[in-house]
Amino acid sequence: MLAGIARVSLAVLVAGTVSYAAAPVGEAGAESIERQYYPRTRSKQPANIGINRNGDRAATTLNSATNWLRSSPSSAETRDALSSRTQIYSGNRSVAPMLHTRSAAALEAAIRFYERIARGGGWGRISASRSLRQGGKGRAVIAVRRRLAIEGYLPRSAADGEKYDAVVAQAVAGFQQNHGLPVTGRVGKATAAAMSVPARARLETMQANLIRLPEYTKGLSSKYVLVNIPAAKLEAVESNRVVSSHAVIVGKPERPSPIVTSQISEINFNPYWHSPKSIVIKDIVPKVRKSRSILDKMQIKIFDGYRGPEVDPRSVDWDAPAEEIADKYHFRQEPGGENAMASVKINFRNKFSVYMHDTPTKTLFQENQRYFSSGCVRVEDVHQLTSWVLGNQDGWNLRQIKSVARSEDRIDVALKGNVAVHWVYLTAWAGPDGMVRFRDDIYELDGTGFITGQPIGSPEGRAG
Repeated sequence: MLAGIARVSLAVLVAGTVSYAAAPVGEAGAESIERQYYPRTRSKQPANIGINRNGDRAATTLNSATNWLRSSPSSAETRDALSSRTQIYSGNRSVAPMLHTRSAAALEAAIRFYERIARGGGWGRISASRSLRQGGKGRAVIAVRRRLAIEGYLPRSAADGEKYDAVVAQAVAGFQQNHGLPVTGRVGKATAAAMSVPARARLETMQANLIRLPEYTKGLSSKYVLVNIPAAKLEAVESNRVVSSHAVIVGKPERPSPIVTSQISEINFNPYWHSPKSIVIKDIVPKVRKSRSILDKMQIKIFDGYRGPEVDPRSVDWDAPAEEIADKYHFRQEPGGENAMASVKINFRNKFSVYMHDTPTKTLFQENQRYFSSGCVRVEDVHQLTSWVLGNQDGWNLRQIKSVARSEDRIDVALKGNVAVHWVYLTAWAGPDGMVRFRDDIYELDGTGFITGQPIGSPEGRAG
């Protein structure tokens, strides 16, 4: 899976280096900076959606990009500058969530904006070049400037310069941030390919997401956990502002995470892991056939059925079909360092038997594309999220949660308050700075009419 590039751009990558073509500058380019379809956020209140004809759409983007560049190591290579990271937001900083009650209105306005760009000829292709970094100059830089100005990342007055200065680097960083690319401020192959995706293809992506929003925004509560699968990102949202955002690991394409809405019911500290039959068949049995000691290493016990007595692994016929073994025996992993859910599991009712949890393999959060799970969602800095979910219920604060996690004691806490959970599939959404965020169509669902349920790829098939 190629990092941060919409699938419509794969043909560009297969063809090799993209040829140079100057992006057209005209009415579409002018409108991209003179119309703002989602006005700038006030200092402490989330923005209201609408049209601000006098706002400079590029200014907000540049400010955001500057913060990203300042927080990224100056020597970072593309693979090291993560496009997303876990962040805890202070009370005086208002961050709008990826999904809110006016999401559809924002995306509809964005669609009208991109329709004007498409009618004006869109933009040309961009080739990666050594000059496309700060200090560079030449025709390739002019092409990038024009491309950024059309979509509103640069003001129209900056479209024709031939120098790659700090302003261009900031605009590129903003583009990278909004496309889930590593934020470097330089135009490498991945960024050039993303810039070369045609405006009409971007429109199709936005239209595919627009039909999902009425269902996703239905009954949004004042406190909810939002997981956007394509973005591999989780937001804790309260009173229409993001309290914290977390990098997450979601289902791989062959074992996709489902799209569900529910309520968090229970927190399990140092939980048992009850292996689903699919994982017993696909993962555990093949590993045991290679090495019987894997069960001891992974601290997995076998039982004769879910509530049956424990079984000696030496009595199991491991040469039998994996399906028969999975049907007959129940596999349970004990709490501890090897447990697949590590220190905590966040439960919510759903028919797909999925949940959110900690993980012992935290290095995977350093990957830019995090599609590694079998359908559940692994959360970075999960104790921060758990503390917010519990809201100091019965004294459960961050300090106590970390203490219990270290103890490896099994404790279950039923949630008394109402915290909704929404797992959604958004490959495009409008942000508060007037820009659209795009992500890979990792499960290839755009254009299929998919809204909710289990995507194709799971043995359960599509549910809705």
